[in-house]
Formats: sequence, structure tokens, C-alpha cells
Amino acid sequence: MSDATGGGDDGTLPQWARSFFEEYGSPDLGELGDVFHGPLLDRKYGLRKDDLVEILLDSRMLPEGRDPWIKGMMVGGRSSSIDILDEDRGFRSISRDAIVEVRLVTHLRKSYIEDEELLKFEKEDMKRRSEVHEMAEKTSEGHGNNLSWG
Repeated sequence: MSDATGGGDDGTLPQWARSFFEEYGSPDLGELGDVFHGPLLDRKYGLRKDDLVEILLDSRMLPEGRDPWIKGMMVGGRSSSIDILDEDRGFRSISRDAIVEVRLVTHLRKSYIEDEELLKFEKEDMKRRSEVHEMAEKTSEGHGNNLSWG
């Protein structure tokens, strides 16, 4: 279906993906494609935040008659799940155990290491999480009295 730079066989995006693409500012997809060949340092591939994807779910885990395909934009993920904004703009968190295949329709962002906005976000998010963790430790019961000696 996809070569990561256009979606359809003719280089056009599927109908469901066009509105995401337009809302995102219609980036030049030619600059965002995967690189599978060449020097190792120049290669870049894999799923990224804000990618447009089609996810095939294991039909054995779904109610009878339900469409096993979920289409939308990846907005995040954790070790056990992937978060997606589906084609109807509904938020879904999908268990990785239920996923059979993920098809990349197109990237909407540069690769992680080249994406200055994403790197800045990640740095600020780590700082925020650290501050929240520190605040939780300070406000927890028995702060300072949690030493155990055998």
C-alpha cells in the first residue's frame, strides 16, 4: 500500500488521510520519507509521532462483525499500547497484543533526531515529569521517614 511518502500506489493519500494532512499544514512529503539504503548514519525509518497509519487488529479479539482496521494519526505510545486519533477524531489506546500489522501511510514529521520541535518537547516533558515526581515525594506521607533498617 504505502512507501511512506504518499499512501496509495499512485502517490496520493487515501481519502481518510487527506484531512489530517491538510490540518497538519500539508508538509512536503518528499522530505519526510524513510531511507533504507546507504550509509548507516544516513538511514532513517520506523514509526514516528504524528504518522498516519492503518492498524490491523487481531479479529479474534474483536466483537463479531467489527472492522479490524483502524486508520488515523499516531499521537503516542507506551510499552504496552499505541495511542491513535482515529479517522473520526476519536482517541484510542490500542493494546500492542491486539495488533497484527501497522501500515505506514505517510510521515508528517521529520525523523526524531532531526525534529527540533519534538526534541524540545521531549526535554520539557522530562523536566515536567521530574518536577511532578519530586513534588509527589515531598507531599507523600512520612516524607523523610522512609528509611528501613532491616
